[in-house]
Amino acid sequence: MRNREEPPEGDADGVPDVSLSPPGGLLDVLAVAAVVLDERGRIVLWSPQAERLFGYSAAEALGRYAAPLLVPDAHIELVLRLFDQVMREGKSWAGVFPVKCKDGQVRSFEFRNMRLHDDQNAMYALGLITDRAALREIERDLAFSTLLIQQSPMGIAVMDTDLRYVSVNPALGRLDGVGEEEHLGRTVRDILPPGHVAEAERVLQRVLETGEAVIDHEVLGGERPGGKCHAWSVSTYRLDDSGGRPLGLSVAVTDVTERHQAAIHAEQARQRLSHLAEASVRIGTTLDLEQTARELAEIAVPELADIAAVDVLDAAVRDQPVRIPEEETASFRALALVSAYPSVAAEAADPPGQVARYDAERLVTRCVATGQPVTVPAVQEEDLRRIGRDEQAATLLARAGVHSYLAVPLIARGEVLGALDLKRTRNPKPFDHDDTILACELAGRAAVCIDNARLYRQQHNIALTLQRSMLPTPATTSARLRIASRYQPAGAHSEIGGDWFDVLELEEDRTALVVGDVMGSGVNAAATMGRLRTATQTLARLALPPTDVLRHLDQITTGLDPFFATCLYAVYDPRRNQCRIASAGHLPPVLVPARGEPRLIEVPTGTPLGLGSGVHGTVPVDLNPGDLLVLYTDGLVETRRDDIEDRLGVLLDLLRPVAGSADSLEETCDRLLGALRSPENHDDVALLLVSPTE
Repeated sequence: MRNREEPPEGDADGVPDVSLSPPGGLLDVLAVAAVVLDERGRIVLWSPQAERLFGYSAAEALGRYAAPLLVPDAHIELVLRLFDQVMREGKSWAGVFPVKCKDGQVRSFEFRNMRLHDDQNAMYALGLITDRAALREIERDLAFSTLLIQQSPMGIAVMDTDLRYVSVNPALGRLDGVGEEEHLGRTVRDILPPGHVAEAERVLQRVLETGEAVIDHEVLGGERPGGKCHAWSVSTYRLDDSGGRPLGLSVAVTDVTERHQAAIHAEQARQRLSHLAEASVRIGTTLDLEQTARELAEIAVPELADIAAVDVLDAAVRDQPVRIPEEETASFRALALVSAYPSVAAEAADPPGQVARYDAERLVTRCVATGQPVTVPAVQEEDLRRIGRDEQAATLLARAGVHSYLAVPLIARGEVLGALDLKRTRNPKPFDHDDTILACELAGRAAVCIDNARLYRQQHNIALTLQRSMLPTPATTSARLRIASRYQPAGAHSEIGGDWFDVLELEEDRTALVVGDVMGSGVNAAATMGRLRTATQTLARLALPPTDVLRHLDQITTGLDPFFATCLYAVYDPRRNQCRIASAGHLPPVLVPARGEPRLIEVPTGTPLGLGSGVHGTVPVDLNPGDLLVLYTDGLVETRRDDIEDRLGVLLDLLRPVAGSADSLEETCDRLLGALRSPENHDDVALLLVSPTE
């Protein structure tokens, strides 16, 4: 370990200063004793340390011959010979010698002996003595410390109170690239890069002033080859003498670049897991295809990319085979486009909802054709032509600063549905292997949700087609009744239900009016609705009373378990201007007299169809020309937020202006649906309006 000689402290004239140290220095620790003998071997000077080492006081030792007092008999001859060499020849000697102490014990001590002269040319022998064990311990500690510091892989430096290097080991020179000799006498301002000086000086000065060590302070430096950043762990301690006076600082430096990189990788892994956990919550909140695609794009921006687009093969949306050869073009439907900030790069993408043909050279086409990610870490001009749809799009991407590109396939149940298209503009890092893994994880989770939404849309369309095919053709005015009807499916995010209506001509000029609602949704509910409608038509032609029709329907529905249904069945007789109404758990109809207030008809609430009890009642209601009877399913008035009584009140309010007005029934249907329905409705609705003719 290289050391620099400490220059003597001095004032401006170069005169050394006086520096008094409190007891407790190294000499005090060693307890060095001084004993002076005259030419005859008598003790003439005796230090307090000698008294502590040997046990004799100055009064007991002074004036006595040293040999008989201190030297064991077996060594008298040797000590006299050594004394003669010192006094006559001036030869100093050093070594370990046994001494008789006052307590009778013989102990070994470390000696340094030399000859002295006074101004009268008289000669004396000076002996400097210390405890052998204490000296050997200090020597071992010093040798061990020196060896440890010299061979340590940790860079170690000792600095004085002026923060100058006074000692450094070889490892420090290897760590900071400055030779051992070049450190000595210089400060951190001369050694460290300018950007690190202020912080280093602040830490060193604080430790020197407070004595509080700073341990494992991480310092980052320039990048290594491969983009890795240097990292050092620096620990600084104050060095004090035994009296507590600061002597300087000890600085230990360790290269922790690998640890730093491991921490970065661990944090990146944590962020990826957090991102995937967030994706699990945010993607697939609905069964809407476009919404699911947008959720995927939003989760990718801005953490993974500055611009994200989701493109699905048009064939996948239309339930056709989606596998495409690598050399062929493909039709894509753009579903989502999300940008972290306004950018012309968004103009280069296909607008969501648009169908476009991508040629085989486009990278997104290759991604879907191969089912493998396509990564372009550093985008060149020729790459932009394969990323954008045409030359104009490539120009926009260049203007936006697209410098890195990644496309990953959307694969669900072994089928490639499309691709997640990612671009970086402001984010300076190129897409790497970790980014590709994260993008594939996001795409894989989203692809299942997209496929579910796609399959749901197919089932939804099938159910809607089936249900519409089972509903009657919208009724028009008959000889006895003016009729208007509507069927409206649930909102885009809900499944098709089992609502239906019917107007059936019976014998003796009577007319059966039916509104029903099969509980549940989807194809099965629509199919059950069709079976119940057919059964109702058959039972109506048997001229059965309304209660008997509902009783038979209840038995039929019980056999269709687990389905239940509500139903309102009415028979209008124009000869009596009367309508007989029975209900199986259905909401009450509304009567709007030609002159008077709309009111809910109190029909005995029978049990829903499918319970097997068949308990229903009938109520007669006068229905005169100009009056209006409104039959509906619960989807017209029920919401998840409002009380049903309040909603029925709103329905009555909407029907008040109808009484005696010239509005057509069609206009009334549209007004009711427009006021009571919203895109958030999660149930379908059947609405039937009838009014006797004059």
